[in-house]
Amino acid sequence: MPDNAVKPILAFLGQQGQRVGEDRFHLLEAIDQHGSISAAAKAIGVSYRGAWDAVNALNNLFPQALVRARPGGRHGGNAEVTPEGKRAIAMHRLLSEKLANVLAELDLSLSEHTQDSPPLSSSLWSLAMKTSARNVFHGVVSEVNCGAVNAEVLLQVSSTTTLVVIITIKSALALGIHPGREAFAMIKASSPILMPDNDHIRTSARNRLPGTVVSVEPGAINSEVVMDIGNGKTLVTIITNDSAESMDFKPGERVCALIKSSQIILGVE
Repeated sequence: MPDNAVKPILAFLGQQGQRVGEDRFHLLEAIDQHGSISAAAKAIGVSYRGAWDAVNALNNLFPQALVRARPGGRHGGNAEVTPEGKRAIAMHRLLSEKLANVLAELDLSLSEHTQDSPPLSSSLWSLAMKTSARNVFHGVVSEVNCGAVNAEVLLQVSSTTTLVVIITIKSALALGIHPGREAFAMIKASSPILMPDNDHIRTSARNRLPGTVVSVEPGAINSEVVMDIGNGKTLVTIITNDSAESMDFKPGERVCALIKSSQIILGVE
């Protein structure tokens, strides 16, 4: 392919319509080759933490986990690409080759475009759109309850986890929200309230997600806590260092994340 030709960057859609960018497939291939996330991160030039974030995002976005891994610090831990992950890699390679051939032919046919016609590359830049929200879950709308102003949407993101989301009636109509509709729930890491898992405590938060602490990463002011909420899904939460010290969360400990239904952003393809 000539140096000035359009380079295809494929955003892969999973079985339920999830979008995953090119960089995460490079990581997936590296994990399959090296058998660990730390080695894969080093091979493709990303941080260990960044690689773990990408793995968690992949597992959250696809119906079945693409990677099964056990944290083991920066120099340990094994990782295995699941059969679902291997199928995703193979399909991505095949589609990338097909797309490259198609774009090469299309680029040649449009090589004499006029000034009024934009270059092909300007029409393709948005294939790998990303979001700043640390938590993005794909799911299917199971129920919609409409009130006078707002609508309560139940989004099933796994067999054990259903999120309750409050949006306006206008937003529900604009997004075409109805039972059976596929959608994405986006949750900022600062939104959840983290506490020890206790069934006897009652709160007004509509979403109560129990899970197990996977890791605690302290920062200058805040700490990042990653929790496993089951079925290959993880939730990233940000709490203050003071809270982290007083709560003393440790990997393996049972915890619970409380999320107000109004703090979840709903999106569709």
